[in-house]
Amino acid sequence: MKLLIKILIYLLFFLKTSIYAIDANRFLFDNGIVLFHYERHKLPIVKVKVLIKASPLQEPSQKAGLANLVAELLTEGTENRTAEQIAEEIEFIGAELSVSTTRDYTILTLSVLKEHIKEGIELFFDVLLHPSFPSEEIERKKIIIKGILKHAEEDPTYMASKHFRKILYGEDHPYGRVVEGTEKSINSITRDDIIKFYKTYYRPNNSIIAVVGDITDKELKTLFYKYLQTWKKRKIPKIPKYNIPLLNKTKIIVVNRELKQANILFGHIGIKRNNPDYYAISVMNYILGGGGFVSRLMNRIREQMGLVYDVHSLFSTNLLKGVFQINLQTKNSFAKKVIKIIKEELRKIQTDPVTETELSEAKSYLIGSFPRRIDTLNKIADFLLLTEFYHLGMDYDKKYPKYINFVNSKDIIRVAKKYIHTDKYLIVIVGDAVKIGTLK
Repeated sequence: MKLLIKILIYLLFFLKTSIYAIDANRFLFDNGIVLFHYERHKLPIVKVKVLIKASPLQEPSQKAGLANLVAELLTEGTENRTAEQIAEEIEFIGAELSVSTTRDYTILTLSVLKEHIKEGIELFFDVLLHPSFPSEEIERKKIIIKGILKHAEEDPTYMASKHFRKILYGEDHPYGRVVEGTEKSINSITRDDIIKFYKTYYRPNNSIIAVVGDITDKELKTLFYKYLQTWKKRKIPKIPKYNIPLLNKTKIIVVNRELKQANILFGHIGIKRNNPDYYAISVMNYILGGGGFVSRLMNRIREQMGLVYDVHSLFSTNLLKGVFQINLQTKNSFAKKVIKIIKEELRKIQTDPVTETELSEAKSYLIGSFPRRIDTLNKIADFLLLTEFYHLGMDYDKKYPKYINFVNSKDIIRVAKKYIHTDKYLIVIVGDAVKIGTLK
């Protein structure tokens, strides 16, 4: 029995110490690009991701959707291949090539089997370094994006989020717009706009690469360096300074739709990712509404009163200030009551100390669930890119548990008072205005 206990303790210790350790190598090239390499040979797969600091932050408001359109067109033709050839070659080697744009950056991803890595890497860099932006593909992609946006207007959750951000940030702020833009702004984008944006921001000194999986240092140098050395750096324009029109009073917006349930967003401007209070806020938010069934909002509004199926609070963090928001759906006639309870719980977490049980459970979950952020090749690659992008440090995976453990009950009240505004907030409701009634 004692031997079994010793074995279990050893296994727990081994798992705990090894699962946080991402011993990746970091390289900085003369052209400014940062490259991470994490070698892992359990599966014959290689993940390659490049993060380009190109997003709505760099596009003019009248050309909203430009960053996303440039990214979407990378795989739609190069100087060496047509869109059809790219798709056929990817399918032939059983690889995946995808691209996505967020509010802060764009990521191009390749997933390829080790046996086809040479072909995959060659294709990856052809798409990244030699896109041709054919006119016919630009028009086709515009039609697709506008169709997606039109369809999204039927989704009440999308509509609530769209209005919420537009009011909080204003249309001139990139975070106040839809990443894909609008029909009007997309129509205004020209091929010259696309080429100029690409040539300005798709540069090595504006990019981070992560290579993760079944690839050695020697193979990395052989396959990658010849492409990286030909990629020329260029001076990158600074991100413009954006003003956020802070709320000076409470605003309530009801978007009338004939729906059985009201989609509610409650919140205000939040914090940047580099805010030193991020970890205390994470613990506080878990207790408030980020912890699922053990959170206060879920316990009171769903478990005790049965007014919602789900309610969730979130501090979305970005390069610039993100948002604090509480999302939920409830019957139109319950909207007033639910909002009243939310306000009560917000005031409570600002004044009443959290219990030791709440604090310890929040810490245990946040620390215990952290390994799930890095338990696949894809997640490891993302983790490496974002720790570099947000300047969190190479040892962030090891320090995160300590940051969370440092949080105490006084920190919870302090950050709740500082970062949750109970007198100046925005409520956006998409639902049946008649059944919802007048809100104050």
